[in-house]
Amino acid sequence: MSEQTAYARIEQWLDAHFDEQVRFLQELIRVPTDTPPGDNAPHAQRTAELLGGFGWQVEQHPVPESEVRAAGLVSITNLIVRRRLGAGSGGRTIALNAHGDVVPPGEGWTRPPYEGVIENGRIYGRAAAVSKSDFATYTFAVRALEAGGAGLAGNIELHFTYDEEFGGELGPGWLLKHGLTKPDLLLGAGFAYQIITAHNGCLQFEVTVHGKMAHAAIPETGIDALQVAVAVLNALYAQNKQYQAKRSKVAGINHPYLNVGQIAGGTNTNVVPGKVVLKIDRRMIPEEDPSEVEQDIRRVITGAAATYPGVTVDIRRLLLARALQPLPGNAPLVQALQRHGERLFGEPIPVMGTPLYTDARLYCEAGVPAVLYGAGPRTVLESNAKRADENLLLEDFRRATKVVACSLLDLLGGL
Repeated sequence: MSEQTAYARIEQWLDAHFDEQVRFLQELIRVPTDTPPGDNAPHAQRTAELLGGFGWQVEQHPVPESEVRAAGLVSITNLIVRRRLGAGSGGRTIALNAHGDVVPPGEGWTRPPYEGVIENGRIYGRAAAVSKSDFATYTFAVRALEAGGAGLAGNIELHFTYDEEFGGELGPGWLLKHGLTKPDLLLGAGFAYQIITAHNGCLQFEVTVHGKMAHAAIPETGIDALQVAVAVLNALYAQNKQYQAKRSKVAGINHPYLNVGQIAGGTNTNVVPGKVVLKIDRRMIPEEDPSEVEQDIRRVITGAAATYPGVTVDIRRLLLARALQPLPGNAPLVQALQRHGERLFGEPIPVMGTPLYTDARLYCEAGVPAVLYGAGPRTVLESNAKRADENLLLEDFRRATKVVACSLLDLLGGL
């Protein structure tokens, strides 16, 4: 079978089944997976039912409740689907990973976040772009291969996991730790139509400033934890300005930065606050050493609080997500995605980094070369990912699925 015939057969199958693919995505959107609270086993069950409808055997791997609760979540069941393509043994094993957990929808939606509304060629809903769309992209790419591929030799695994928002250790990390998978290559959920081979790391902290409560009429009898917290915040924001001078050499990644995402404290307007809690997110460029970054953050915080007698500060690390560093073995996957991306989108597809962090890093840490590519869109901002009215252009959804399917065909020797 010629190249063009092989690709055409797969693309024709996908066109013929595109309405079914869209309905599949709508079904995934309609089961909420807000994290927190992170009660995601029901979505895994629904996904398994849908996949089972294709005649596929779906492995369901529930994470023990004690581990889930310790992470501040409610339930996680990770899914693996293993498909052998071609007769006999041999060939690569390629894993396709996407996460089903998402941040809560928040305010400002003009369409229901859990209906999968279609308007003007776009589908709207929480996780329409990141990354339930990739559940559908990867599923239908594999179905197309099975229906239209020939001469294939290898294995494909679908890894649908539910811990990306809290760091991935109970998602792909759990599957890898327990020896449930060891692929040769990993294709992970994308944030945009670019091919991503590197991304930032992330450290998150909870900082608790302990002062002493007192009546507001006699404030001198207390120790104002909020005043100390303000000093800590000023020191952190001053540090944030210095980060701008440290530039990454990875295209798509600029400099380190820090965000204070949550502040809580005090008991009433007439009480000197005795405790204030800050939650901090520190993004690390690939060139940074996480241990050095953490030591520096702790130094800045304790130094700012040290001038206030009677104050204690507790610093608890919530998350360490290391940067994604490209492994040499990713070249065949990158080249296949670029080739078909340019052919189907009509423009060169860049290879770059992203300031986000993903589960793909866990595969690389296990020695599995990983690349991110999925349903689109052109930019994270365009998709409204993690914002109101998250959406995906359906034509990009269709074309990205074809890119994935044709790339898998190349990698599994189906020409």
